[in-house]
Amino acid sequence: MVDEQRVRHSEAEEAAVVDSDLERATREAANSLLQAERVRNCVLDALDGQPFKLRPSRILDLNRVAIDGLDAYAGNFRPAGIKIGESKHIPPEGHLVPEFVEELCDYVNENWEKRTAIHLASFVMWRLNWIHPFTDGNGRTSRATSYLVLCVKLGMLLPGSQSIPEQIVANRRPYYNALEGADRRHEALGSFPENIVEKMEELMSGMLAEQLRNTHQHANGAR
Repeated sequence: MVDEQRVRHSEAEEAAVVDSDLERATREAANSLLQAERVRNCVLDALDGQPFKLRPSRILDLNRVAIDGLDAYAGNFRPAGIKIGESKHIPPEGHLVPEFVEELCDYVNENWEKRTAIHLASFVMWRLNWIHPFTDGNGRTSRATSYLVLCVKLGMLLPGSQSIPEQIVANRRPYYNALEGADRRHEALGSFPENIVEKMEELMSGMLAEQLRNTHQHANGAR
């Protein structure tokens, strides 16, 4: 039986720099906290009046923090092709990655005032996974970038004891289904129709509601 937590794990050329499973798990946990702090600081900078634009350099930095000490290409785009286990989607070749990431950033920046926070965050979540720009940490980087866009667009650090990225990690199957639904729609149409990330938007909306509900329950003394 395939482990559902690993079903879409990247299969890149060997670039790992940690052999021990325990050491890797420990490093991943520490990096996860650092990445969350990096997102928090980026949001606070934006709330403090610093102009926000989604740039490839910011995405690269979030990946570097996520897999620092775990992968030789931390903070760099993958140099070659990559496969996603148990997924029909074949990400673009390595030499096309910078162009696609730049296109993603342009979409977010150009639609910042036109589209909702949920749409922009959902698009980032799907498109970064579609590009799969890194040898490792693609899911972690896409979730962090998406959450950053959501918070900045909403103009707040979202409260809640279980954030959207944490909810995804706890139950990945709906997330995978939403990604694969957008993949199929994009493959059929070859463009970005308005409803391309409709399933992801529904998922993100529900998880946002759950995150805020947890805050409301905590405020009323619920445990």
